[in-house]
Amino acid sequence: MMADHGDPCDGWEATFCMNGGTCYKIPSMNTLSCVCNDNYKGSRCEQHQLFSSSTNAGEAGLIAAVVIVALLILVILAVVIYYIRKMLKAKQQSQQNNPQEYWRVKPRV
Repeated sequence: MMADHGDPCDGWEATFCMNGGTCYKIPSMNTLSCVCNDNYKGSRCEQHQLFSSSTNAGEAGLIAAVVIVALLILVILAVVIYYIRKMLKAKQQSQQNNPQEYWRVKPRV
């Protein structure tokens, strides 16, 4: 933190930092530095950081991986169901084209 290495700014120097940042002088380098609020960054706290619900990038990657795997499983399941229905329909059509009458008794000769 810059506050450990500098003195608070005074006078016109206090306006050096933007968006409510705290200004500090660094005497050894003869320069000004800022300690920014939570939502800002940059040398003068001029850049606004957008809110992120996930502070851990690995957590977001894990969620994405789980979603991708779930979608792949659904696609594979849909393909399997499609081919099973296609096979059953083909079997049903072949039975209609070649009817076998098991229930009818053949007459004796």
